[in-house]
Amino acid sequence: MRVVGTAGHVDHGKSSLVLALTGTDPDRFEEEKRRGLTIDLGFAHTTLPSGESISIIDVPGHIRFIRNMLAGVGGIDACLFVVAATEGWKPQSEEHLRILQLLGLRHGVVALTKSDLVDDEWRDLQTLEVIDHLAGTFLADAPIVAVSATTGTGLDALRAELDALVARTPAAGDAERPRLWIDRSFAARGSGTVVTGTLTGGQLVVDERVTVVPLGRDVRVRGLQSHGHGVDRIGPGHRVAVNLTGVDHHDLQRGDALVHASQWRPTNRFDASLDVLASLSHVVSRRGAYTAHIGSGEWPARVRILGPDSIHPGACGFIRLHLMHPLPLVSGDRFVLRESGRNETVGGGEVLDVAPVLPASKARPDHSTARVIAEHGWITVDDLRALTGASMQPTLGAWVIDPAALTATIARLRERVAAAGPLGLDAAALDDRERAVVSTVATLQVDSGRVTVAGTRDKFADHPVIARLLDGGASPPDVSDVDRPTMRELVRRGQVVERDGLHFHPSAIELATSAVASLLARHPEGFTVSQLREDMGVSRKYAMPLLNELDARGITRRRDDLRIAGPRLPAF
Repeated sequence: MRVVGTAGHVDHGKSSLVLALTGTDPDRFEEEKRRGLTIDLGFAHTTLPSGESISIIDVPGHIRFIRNMLAGVGGIDACLFVVAATEGWKPQSEEHLRILQLLGLRHGVVALTKSDLVDDEWRDLQTLEVIDHLAGTFLADAPIVAVSATTGTGLDALRAELDALVARTPAAGDAERPRLWIDRSFAARGSGTVVTGTLTGGQLVVDERVTVVPLGRDVRVRGLQSHGHGVDRIGPGHRVAVNLTGVDHHDLQRGDALVHASQWRPTNRFDASLDVLASLSHVVSRRGAYTAHIGSGEWPARVRILGPDSIHPGACGFIRLHLMHPLPLVSGDRFVLRESGRNETVGGGEVLDVAPVLPASKARPDHSTARVIAEHGWITVDDLRALTGASMQPTLGAWVIDPAALTATIARLRERVAAAGPLGLDAAALDDRERAVVSTVATLQVDSGRVTVAGTRDKFADHPVIARLLDGGASPPDVSDVDRPTMRELVRRGQVVERDGLHFHPSAIELATSAVASLLARHPEGFTVSQLREDMGVSRKYAMPLLNELDARGITRRRDDLRIAGPRLPAF
């Protein structure tokens, strides 16, 4: 399926031609029919002689409705450019052509309409004029077909050229990242909220959940239709009507997008190229009230020129655009920039970086994925794909890492370990990136939760104080002669137990546990501190800390002056 958009000056017969080709009148509103003037977007479809189907978006040609025209051409694959033989090339012919060029369109067919109203000589003259205006544009070699929507002359030839257009226009790719820019939102009787748009990037499936951006609302796809036929799933490149639940149609607007939220990183600031129209009578600078036309939407924007202060007519430069609302963009998206005060199109370009890291004074955006990786240093595979569309294997863990950033992280980690001394660095103090890196550094080792230089002997494994405490049993000796950092580390490792200012070997806790189990077997109603002292042969100085430790572990519980069984009392 290909989506073809009309373009051309007002009253050159675009809507009449669509009606003649498809049998569908794209003018949907009574005011349009009464005035004979297309105001908003119209939609139709037809099957060509080859059996291929195309969707057609009919856009208004009047300058007052250029915003609606821009909303329609943001998602088309090719154009049906219309020039009336009776009037020839007109101002909106030129502006529409430049807009299509700025949007990166590469394929189209030209229809010379109302050809039945002129003689052969005049028609030939108008054809030559059209050729002159198309020179140097993407339509320079496009076929020009003389047609009449009234008499039907040339319609078969135009259908044949549309068939050829479909054959040479690449189909929309499936990147498994669907995005549908909404161009209409309305309430359908018996169905609720319905939105329409051109689906790109991936499939939509009935009953799946999607997110409306920038509204930020999660909704469910209740139903899908394309050209009036219900489907369970639909791929990119189709005009789609989506029945949504979870949102009122009044809450949606043209320019919103349906996406899978996990696949996108909506942004209200991005770097881009900007091709300024040669016909512009002034430079483009940061001064001015601008609107950026992206997808099917129109968004107020502030412009920052990257590098020089301005971009001259006919030149290409780089800009940073600031939007009021975040949009789901990816590198390669196209946009058109208009200045509201002068009501003119100033240029257009391509999104290069949807998450600029560098300040505007240093930014030099391009299409390079390597540049994005280098500027971020560390970026997850998912973030990289969301920002650039590129799928890459991770360097380490979930990250794609710039070599310089990886080297710097390793160097910082080594410095921290060296500064920590023989005790080493607490592994809990590492951030996610350092934790991923440490196991890859041959000169470092992780043991008992500490990061040390590889080959460093673990002085805590058989520290003399452990043997002293073991010999002391339930009445341990004073160990105040051992430095506090050493004791803290032994306690952290579980080699020593600290309770109420005293230090015990873990075997002392096991002895106390066995003693209270024996006491509770004889005294199920509970035992006193004195009874434990007698059983273990220790003073109250040691009995109380031991009982407090058992209480903390849930082995015993205190009830008034007694200790009773706790939930973790082992069976002996």
